[in-house]
Amino acid sequence: MIKKFFILIAGFVVVVLALGAVKVAQIKEMSSVSHAMPASAVTSFEAKAVSWRPVISAIGTLAPVEGVTIAADADGTIVKIAAESGTAVKAGDLIVELDTSVEVAQLASAQAGAALAKLQHDRAAELVAKNTISKSEFDAATAQLNQAGSNVAALKAMIEKKRVRAPFDGRVGIRLVNLGQFVARGRALIPIQKLDPIYVNFNIPQRQLAALSLGQKIALKVDAFPQPFEGKISAINSEVDASTRSVSVQAILANPGEQLRAGMFVQVEVELPSAAPQIVLPATAIAYAPYGNSVYVIEKMKGKDGHEYLGVRQQIVKLGATRGDLVAIESGVKPGEQIVSAGVFKLRNGAAVQVNNTVQPSANAAPKPANT
Repeated sequence: MIKKFFILIAGFVVVVLALGAVKVAQIKEMSSVSHAMPASAVTSFEAKAVSWRPVISAIGTLAPVEGVTIAADADGTIVKIAAESGTAVKAGDLIVELDTSVEVAQLASAQAGAALAKLQHDRAAELVAKNTISKSEFDAATAQLNQAGSNVAALKAMIEKKRVRAPFDGRVGIRLVNLGQFVARGRALIPIQKLDPIYVNFNIPQRQLAALSLGQKIALKVDAFPQPFEGKISAINSEVDASTRSVSVQAILANPGEQLRAGMFVQVEVELPSAAPQIVLPATAIAYAPYGNSVYVIEKMKGKDGHEYLGVRQQIVKLGATRGDLVAIESGVKPGEQIVSAGVFKLRNGAAVQVNNTVQPSANAAPKPANT
């Protein structure tokens, strides 16, 4: 019985060892087979060297070359509004007239007094020539004549103050008073602005001050109009704002159709001298990371088994200016290299890829997305 038991045990051990040997052989065979990850589908973009004219971008506000809110220079009741809201006026045109009936009556009285003083002065001049009156009486007549003339001039000036006129050529805004309304001295009546040409005021950082000069061209973009506007820098502030470390700049541009209005928000680009050509890539090709931005360069590679495949090499890059969908690359990429433009988030250094450019991401320096 004992002998049979040991024979059974020995047979069982032999069977286990045989199965173990088979399993080990299977594992070795499986491990010898390469399990490469499937190639990732990506799109590619050829790095190109283009000449971008460098610009300084800023946010600006339009301002009139001349603009005021006309106010009353005397008390009175409005009897006439000669320029309605939104109309164009010339310098000297009547805009608002106040009641001058009292002043007109006083002027007539003063003119009558001046006429009498003139007669008395002329008669005194004849008499003093004949030594009939004293020189002091003639001087008193001359003083009365001058005083009467001054009274007439003062009343004429008061009447003219109640006739508010345009100080320059321009366009009036929405009037702030109505016919028959009594206004006090200093009361705002109506705004007037000269819109052609027009100013744009903007600020730039102090580090870019050396790149500015008078007469430098600017391009203006306004969301209300599709076309850009062009102008020139007319003034650069003589001091830098100590709180923001920026300098104020003013440019002037033609506005013949008065499309642009004072107070508009605009985007300003100051053109700088041409620089060397730069490599540009779509923004979707950049793998942004805190330790450094990178791109994936597509090139032929060899695996551990010596077989050649299409793979990617991660390359750290230094980014420059951006325009629309494109980003300038200052270093790290050479012209002609094939760069992954979509699908970078799923790649790693040395990963196999399969290029499919059927659908490409947008790569436009001046995109015009639909306003939805």
